[in-house]
Amino acid sequence: MRALIAFTALVLTSHAAAQFEKRIYQAEQAELKGVKVGTSVQGYTGHGYVEGFDEASDSIIFSVNSTSTELFDLEIVYNGPYGDKYTTVVLNGAGGSQVPLPATTEWKSVPVGQVLLNAGINTIELENNWGWYLVDAIGLQVSKQRGPHHITTIPVNKNANSDAKALLEYLGSIYGRNILSGQQDQASLDWVTQNVGKTPAILGLDLMDYTESRKSRGASSTDVDKAIAFAKRGGIVTFCWHWGSPVGLKDTNDQSWYRGFYTDATDFDIESALVDTTNANYTLLLKDIDTIAVQLKKLQDASVPVIWRPLHEAEGKWFWWGAKGPEPAKKLWKIVYDRLTNLHGLNNLIWTWNSVDPTWYPGDETVDVVSADTYSLGDHGPIAATYNRLLALANDTKIIAATEVGSVMDPVQLQAYDADWVYFCVWSGDFISGGRWNSLEFLKEIYNDPYVLTLDEIQGWKGVNTQ
Repeated sequence: MRALIAFTALVLTSHAAAQFEKRIYQAEQAELKGVKVGTSVQGYTGHGYVEGFDEASDSIIFSVNSTSTELFDLEIVYNGPYGDKYTTVVLNGAGGSQVPLPATTEWKSVPVGQVLLNAGINTIELENNWGWYLVDAIGLQVSKQRGPHHITTIPVNKNANSDAKALLEYLGSIYGRNILSGQQDQASLDWVTQNVGKTPAILGLDLMDYTESRKSRGASSTDVDKAIAFAKRGGIVTFCWHWGSPVGLKDTNDQSWYRGFYTDATDFDIESALVDTTNANYTLLLKDIDTIAVQLKKLQDASVPVIWRPLHEAEGKWFWWGAKGPEPAKKLWKIVYDRLTNLHGLNNLIWTWNSVDPTWYPGDETVDVVSADTYSLGDHGPIAATYNRLLALANDTKIIAATEVGSVMDPVQLQAYDADWVYFCVWSGDFISGGRWNSLEFLKEIYNDPYVLTLDEIQGWKGVNTQ
């Protein structure tokens, strides 16, 4: 009997090992559109690799047979001798996820998230996007079932007030069970209410027009008042800060002052400003932070906790706070955190980091939530690759949010891929109302899906036990 048990265990172990065995598909054996097989760059596997991604329509189409509907981890084996690039991964001809291919002169494997394969023949297409890279193969492996999350709902600010504690606790209570709907800008949120028939649970706002470099040129804002009003309705608010550079605005016909948060619209150098604490530009940074503190204090006094997202999209480098790389950006983040928390006593903030690359991460001790902004026209996929990168960034100890999206994610796919975004926030204007990024019919489906929580469904969220 013992021998039979041992034999059975061996068979089961072997089956399990086979189940999770990686399957490799050579690029040169796939269907090639506008690209060709190369052999001059040594180190590839198989009989060659695929090169020539120089036209928008160029792609490789892999045919993959699956015996059942199952979730697979996908990786790309590539070489990137021409700098940082991107490819777009399209599953079964629908949607598409943008995947970064960092510069390398060696053949490397990069994980690109998961794909849900149907039983039968599936296609995985690598579309050009930002081309000039070499593709050797793709690898597929059945995804191992993810265990429970290990998130913390204790704010990083030890003096966080009861409002901030309640908000983080509430986010943790729905994490992996539901997703909160969100909308940037009051006018766009009102459009959702009027046209979809439901009101988002989260209102996204901006502290952009409260600092001197913009106010001195006529800018003004009532977003803080709108936040207080929405919170009185039982909603949740989140603020970003398109921080107009405090000095150095080019203010030309091509680069107007109101674009002053963009790297190309200002001469402000964050690296030199942070060299020491005595130079004039450092002082101007502190002045702007202090100005914003006044507005955040109004929210704190009104018992409004804020999902606070400063220095967003830093790793993109298109904003001046990220223009000089990760070290100045992380240094500025810590200055903002320290000044608002310890000098100004702002204890109503949920600190939300908004870059995915681990070299930019300022550290767990000043971050409550990790997040990403993603825009892919017409793609309602789960953004699983980005979610998984954020999961790894903080070792699954932080709640994860989709703080800006163009196209809303399909709740069915979110659950199938275990992409447990705690909320989405659609950007304003045409992104929500134009019909290209999100059709009205699709929005109605989203807002009536039980997985998606709306304003009427989160009433009383502050009553979550925070002990």
